[in-house]
Amino acid sequence: MTEARKKFKRIGVTTGLISGLMYGLYTTFVLIAGYYKPLAGAVGLFAAPYVTSGLNDLFAGIWLTVYNIKTGRIREIGRSLKLFPGKIILLGSLVGGPIASGAYLMGLAMAGAYAIPISAMYILFGALFARIFLKQKIVPRVGIGMLICVVGAIVINWVKPEGSTNFTLGIICAFVAAIGWALEGVFAAYGSAMLDTDVVINIRQLLSGIVDLIVILPIVGGMGLLKGTLFSLPPVAWLIVSGLCAAISYLCWYKSNSTVGCAMGMSLNITYAFWGVLFCILFIKQPVTPTIIIGSIIIIIGAVLVSVDPFELLNKKED
Repeated sequence: MTEARKKFKRIGVTTGLISGLMYGLYTTFVLIAGYYKPLAGAVGLFAAPYVTSGLNDLFAGIWLTVYNIKTGRIREIGRSLKLFPGKIILLGSLVGGPIASGAYLMGLAMAGAYAIPISAMYILFGALFARIFLKQKIVPRVGIGMLICVVGAIVINWVKPEGSTNFTLGIICAFVAAIGWALEGVFAAYGSAMLDTDVVINIRQLLSGIVDLIVILPIVGGMGLLKGTLFSLPPVAWLIVSGLCAAISYLCWYKSNSTVGCAMGMSLNITYAFWGVLFCILFIKQPVTPTIIIGSIIIIIGAVLVSVDPFELLNKKED
């Protein structure tokens, strides 16, 4: 492997790991926002998750717009949308945003932090979709690492928390999120290979936020909750911060997918299951159970195996 290729791979691995860390923070901050009124105790299963999802994605889109203005890429948004890869990105944005992200937040609302590792099962679906649609091969080492990550996710979710209402429905929503994000990852890998990833994710977040707030919320009867939330400083402040974390996470995820491939990019991003659970334990007092600790360690081992070739490391030492 040439030095240029090694550097290219290191960039992909690093951005993939950062995407996982930042998504763990995003998850935690969104949950914290939900503890404040009027989101806390909101009536219905859909209103609060889609208010938080819509505002988070909208704020993330605004952060990214400012970033792209400063870097001189803002004009590329219109140009990208005219191209076929840009239209593929739009499709991925709808699947990964309003559908998957909305389902993820509903899962968090009903199953708490236990929904996080279940949603991380998206690497399994992502590898399958990447093999079918993108013809990307999965080498044995990467495949084993992915399976280890899935095992870790299952271990974390092994013990059902006490007093959790609608827990099973929350887990189902997390599975819906996993399938949606897997499809988005495939679309993103295709579109991002031909378009600027910074522009692509800007389109993704703005579209997702607008569709959530303008299309879905009126359908689920959440406009009153949206208005009340906008006039409440604490949840809005937390969602602005979560939007920044989401913006950074998706920038890094798309960059990783286009650099090291869809399967590996997803496997690195899956570390958000570890970070999300850890931050929930630290910041919102999620009960610490042996399954959470063991499962999180397993996920990290799997992610490291996916991102680092042990034989390559041995060769470096020999050199």
